Amino acid sequence: MRKLTFLLFILLINVLQSQKFDNLAQTPPMGWNSWNTFATDINEELVKDIADAFIDLGLKDAGYEYIVLDDGWSTRERGENGELIADPKKFPSGMKALADYIHSKGLKFGLYNCAGSKTCAGYPGSRGHEYQDAKTYASWDVDYLKYDWCNTGKLNAEEAYITMRDGLKAAKRPVVFSICEWGDNEPWKWGKDVGHLWRVTGDITPCWDCELGHGNWSSWGIWKIINMRKGIREASGPGHWNDFDMMEVGNGMTQGEDRVHFGMWALFASPLIMGNDLRAASKETLEILTNKEVISVNQDPLGIQGFRFMNENDIEIWIKPLANDGWAINFVNMSESKKELNYDWKKEHIGDNTVNRNLEVDKFTYEIRDLFKKQDLGTTKNNLKATIEGHDILMVKLKKK
Repeated sequence: MRKLTFLLFILLINVLQSQKFDNLAQTPPMGWNSWNTFATDINEELVKDIADAFIDLGLKDAGYEYIVLDDGWSTRERGENGELIADPKKFPSGMKALADYIHSKGLKFGLYNCAGSKTCAGYPGSRGHEYQDAKTYASWDVDYLKYDWCNTGKLNAEEAYITMRDGLKAAKRPVVFSICEWGDNEPWKWGKDVGHLWRVTGDITPCWDCELGHGNWSSWGIWKIINMRKGIREASGPGHWNDFDMMEVGNGMTQGEDRVHFGMWALFASPLIMGNDLRAASKETLEILTNKEVISVNQDPLGIQGFRFMNENDIEIWIKPLANDGWAINFVNMSESKKELNYDWKKEHIGDNTVNRNLEVDKFTYEIRDLFKKQDLGTTKNNLKATIEGHDILMVKLKKK
């Protein structure tokens, strides 16, 4: 009997150690990542400036908390004991001191590595060093790990990410684990018990609907990414999110396109990870990024990913059920010229069969709020009328009266 009890105890310990950290990322993570703007040209001063900007520009107040260093932070080779070393030229004070600075602002610190032998930019990957690297991150007080998929040879993706998950758990410091294998191995089918978010596409680029080829891989515009995956929305929810990549708001698209980008990522319950240079961000860019009404849709506690409802006269309509019987609805003008919207709420039945929710305009009246203009637009008793500029959005929230 004692032997059986002991074996059950060991089994329980193994099960607990093989789970990801619970109660993290219950809403989509919000933060900033260095890659989209700076690639490997990163350093200690930049990161401190970004942390300061989170406070000075109201980004922390809006809900952003993670500052994530992407590829290029380490030396080109590991130390004599196989350990990762922060590049002393880029980060002379070391990663622990940098984490302390970020934490002193009430923010959280993230790093990047890769499941392969080398990272995508050729720095040391974690293959064969997963537990060692996890201990290193814990000693530096890292809160978030983005884990890429370059130079992986014949590795099995699910098993590779499980290995790092278990390493992080063994290191005993709670870490949000971001799976970044571009959706090639369908992480929405297995990622829930492994990580807290998983990329569903290749890398983003700041354009409306383009594809930029790089030999054997491509970067994708906003609508290419939006339309890339089908039937995955049910995989997303509190603690486990479909990640449509870091945002390109402020990186060269029009203001209207930036609003569409931000509004769609909010509707998708995708992590809101900024990718622009916050030190040079325009007033208009900051107004988009700090819009708490749009952010509230992203952070809605139900955690339901929105979906395309219909397309009418080049206006795509996307819907998302919210807590307290609310709804978020995006009307996106896909054309380059302005469109007049005259939407009859009773014309089409709006509902989400996956969660058994319906917009019951025949029984209840809903107040309508324009989230980007922060204006009330009446109720569902009347048609919704608006002018939507080319490549722009009307994002509304419906609240039952």
